[in-house]
Amino acid sequence: MIDFRLGEEYEALRKSVHDFAQKEVAPVIGGFYEREEFPYEIVRGMARMGLFGLPFPEEYGGMGGDYFALCLALEELARVDSSVAITLEAGVSLGAMPLFRFGSADQKEKWLPSLCSGEALGAFGLTEPGGGSDAGATRTTAKLDGDEWVINGSKSFITNSGTDITRLVTVTAVTGEKPGGGKEISTIIVPSGMPGFTVAPKYSKVGWNASDTHELSFTDCRVPAENLLGERGRGYAQFLSILDEGRVAIAALSVGLAQGCVDECLRYAGEREAFGHRIGEYQAIQFKIADMEVRAHTARLAYYAAASKMLRGEPFKKEASIAKLVASNAAMDNARDATQIFGGYGFMNEFPVGRFYRDAKILEVGEGTSEVQRMLIARELGLR
Repeated sequence: MIDFRLGEEYEALRKSVHDFAQKEVAPVIGGFYEREEFPYEIVRGMARMGLFGLPFPEEYGGMGGDYFALCLALEELARVDSSVAITLEAGVSLGAMPLFRFGSADQKEKWLPSLCSGEALGAFGLTEPGGGSDAGATRTTAKLDGDEWVINGSKSFITNSGTDITRLVTVTAVTGEKPGGGKEISTIIVPSGMPGFTVAPKYSKVGWNASDTHELSFTDCRVPAENLLGERGRGYAQFLSILDEGRVAIAALSVGLAQGCVDECLRYAGEREAFGHRIGEYQAIQFKIADMEVRAHTARLAYYAAASKMLRGEPFKKEASIAKLVASNAAMDNARDATQIFGGYGFMNEFPVGRFYRDAKILEVGEGTSEVQRMLIARELGLR
């Protein structure tokens, strides 16, 4: 029989992250959010718990867990705040995972221990100005000059790229032309602080205000030839596989936000009175919260299913896109309904649902828009 109950280790992890989020994140994150300040102490707390090393082997300082464990942690963090959750998600699935999946033995030994410990953060430089969903339209170039790559170009909307503990950005760049024509795209590790590598001032964002996001530019930035990550010309295929995994993680984060909306509305409906009754006694409110719970529950099952196929080593591209699409829609719909239930208070940033509303929209955009997910699902169904 199918059993959706979590095993003991998964449940212990879920509970420990839940407690951390409620006790360490919830009381202070609103201040960081309003100040648009990166929460270094919270990140250090996650590092002490080993969250940045969850899916990596112990030989690199990881926890020896798996990707589903990371998803559970992301869900519980996002139940309280998405800025903290996306910092973990990007640090692991976009910062460290490409190195683990495609790095040489020397590259793994050099970079992974500090990334797994949370002492350092990595970033993934894919999106470019004017590129957006057209990830294959890479314009950044990297030309081999002797034993160095010379990189020129820019990247946009890059998470974890400008913190005090950011140590590297893995960038996609055109390194030549394929034999049959078309761009040869490769992936190159660029350590922070390299000459010619400039991190622009942080963006002014609608949401995720306690996370770190910047535009990056490269002007004759030279890095050693040995910083090529994986096989030359395989960069496009590499980042597509990384994005498939990342979509499952974003789905888990989205479920956390959706469930957080339910949590807040249940509390508020039991306290707020209108026309002589608690608003939770009114069927209109009951039905709205019931619909919110249905969305969160359904989206959770979707990402569980995708993660299950991933861990079994089976193709999961379609399931990842389904999970990301369903969960991001659930997050957006629940955030809108939660704001409606809270009324004027839902429009105030001091209440979590105000942050949830601002944070939800990007989930329908980042790591592949909803339109891209529908396109991928259709392709997997054989529609061309």
